[in-house]
Amino acid sequence: MTAPDPTQQPREFLTYLFQTAVKRALPLHNTADYLPSPPKNGGRTIVLGAGKAGAAMAQAVEAYWPVDVPLSGLVVTRYHHTPARPAGLDGKPARIEIVEASHPVPDEAGLQAAQRILELTQGLNADDVVLCLISGGGSALLSLPVDGLDFADKQRINQALLDSGAPISEMNCVRKHLSRIKGGRLAAACFPAKLVTLTISDVPGDDPSIIASGPTVPDDTTCAQALAILKRYNIDIPAIIEAQLSSGALETPKSNDPIFKGHLVHMTATPQQSLDAAAQVAREAGLRAYILSDDMEGESREVGTVHAALARSAAKSTANNDATQQRAFVRPCVILSGGETTVTVRPRQPGAAKGRGGRAGEFCLGLAQSLHGLDNVYALAADTDGIDGVQDNAGAYLDPTTLARADALGMKIHDYLDRNDAYGYFEPLGDLVITGPTFTNVNDFRAILVL
Repeated sequence: MTAPDPTQQPREFLTYLFQTAVKRALPLHNTADYLPSPPKNGGRTIVLGAGKAGAAMAQAVEAYWPVDVPLSGLVVTRYHHTPARPAGLDGKPARIEIVEASHPVPDEAGLQAAQRILELTQGLNADDVVLCLISGGGSALLSLPVDGLDFADKQRINQALLDSGAPISEMNCVRKHLSRIKGGRLAAACFPAKLVTLTISDVPGDDPSIIASGPTVPDDTTCAQALAILKRYNIDIPAIIEAQLSSGALETPKSNDPIFKGHLVHMTATPQQSLDAAAQVAREAGLRAYILSDDMEGESREVGTVHAALARSAAKSTANNDATQQRAFVRPCVILSGGETTVTVRPRQPGAAKGRGGRAGEFCLGLAQSLHGLDNVYALAADTDGIDGVQDNAGAYLDPTTLARADALGMKIHDYLDRNDAYGYFEPLGDLVITGPTFTNVNDFRAILVL
């Protein structure tokens, strides 16, 4: 399929770019080259994993693993994130069990799955191979609190972190130190088996110790840092946990720990690869393509404001204008970016409804407010897992008519920003991007088309 004409079908073109980015990150396309050799000397191959792409990664392993070599294991993914089995697996029994649990706030199903995954590591020896499949979302899906922290407190702390506006690196620093399975502790449980981790990056910088809170890799953050983060965001924790963090009793395995010797980590898909794929499509359509960064962070609405300034600069350029030579962006173009922004949830007025939305939608609110209906500028922002926050949309779309159409419905954009209600703003306009789960996750995707 060729890309729609961006000048005639801007929305369809931007949607096609998003689909291209997602396709580049699908596990079935990116797994075969990284599978370990089957074990010798009667060793077992156990597959363990967690994340929004977990089920699709497990199916990819099954599709490429030799049919005559034993394979078993357990992977946990988010509810409704198990795809239909690939054609090559139709009618064949699944060799890797897949269970579903809650994200972004953990639930009992995730707790039980984490306990079962740890149980599967019992009795492993040096002849066994453990293949771990790790993707974004694994922090919530692998929820097994340390002794002294009950599950209700774990859920409360997780929700408070989500609402705080803390970057993912800080959130996962805390999660690792409050977990019996994250922060390298799953690797410790697998030792002395040969450990191979395949991971899909959804974090700025592609740091495997941050992806799903790094259950199989060293953690060089500390208890003291975790405690400082909790205090910075005024998040209450039980006194026994505060004491253990203060003493260092909850420290995680570090890089010099011998359990990591010989461990292989393969990054099978990254945000940059998906942005590159979208940029190539844009260039083939006759547009300039600019990739700002694959690891942008910050408040979503503020990142939207910055992108609006870049779009305005590009909109001022013309092919024969000498001043154009001094501009970083020249139209017609597409400005692309990725990463993981944050949303700080604003306090609600008494009796006010809770806003609905996520990072991508809030980015679009900030962008639309700053563009003021600028002609010839169109944008789409969406989460590559297909779910923006906890709603059913991946993100949102906007064009030069967005503010005017909303005003005609009596909707003022600042009201929706005040209550973090991107879903409520874009839904009546018909401008939500709804894809359903994509079965992968390389984080935020943002594309601005300037014609």
